[in-house]
Amino acid sequence: MTRCSRAFAVVAALAALASVAPRLIAQADEYPHAFPRKGVTQILDNARVTVWEVNWIHGVPQPVHRHKYDMAGVYLRYGAITVTGLDGTANSGAEFAVPRPYFQVKGITHREEAHGKPGDPERLAIMIDLKDAVTDMMVIDDPEPSAYPREGAKNVLENPRIRMWDYTYTAGGPAVKRVYRSDVVEVVVTGGTVKVTGYDGKADTRTLAPKQARYIARGTALTEQGVSGSPRVIAVELK
Repeated sequence: MTRCSRAFAVVAALAALASVAPRLIAQADEYPHAFPRKGVTQILDNARVTVWEVNWIHGVPQPVHRHKYDMAGVYLRYGAITVTGLDGTANSGAEFAVPRPYFQVKGITHREEAHGKPGDPERLAIMIDLKDAVTDMMVIDDPEPSAYPREGAKNVLENPRIRMWDYTYTAGGPAVKRVYRSDVVEVVVTGGTVKVTGYDGKADTRTLAPKQARYIARGTALTEQGVSGSPRVIAVELK
């Protein structure tokens, strides 16, 4: 092949790629976001996150979807599912213990469907879409200890976007004032009762139940104390 012929071939290949690329982009944009879908309920939504209760229900077909955001989550119940990629490759994965912290980068496109039989447990998770909004850089000038890390909290997952903490309140333990220096989503794993006193001194006794989630904005100062049971949370600290 002559130098001229090779140059022509390269130009032709680039032209073909340029004609295909817009179609590929358009096809990717045609896939719906992962949520909402059947079995999924929105728990809360704000500028930084959307939090979903996700149930994989037996016998319910699901669409191919694309995760448009980075996602953090906590699996609260194991159930068998099959994940099928765009190339048709199916993966059922291995059984795991719960609660299981989880993180997934945006852009993944696939289908997820329960494949158990009636009576088998169905997978349940609380999933958090991490929006691309950026927090302000204001320094939280407060001498009180940070909400996280805290004594008894275990760092169970960390990357450039989040830290995840596993923490159990002790009934009758000391009341400790803490300042949230980062935005946090707390997902309840095990229920119980916690007494929470705000900055204004107003106390509130809260009954926590599994699957609940609450958003705590950075700069919030709270005094927290376990009252009854052993309420356990997985706290997702946003960076």
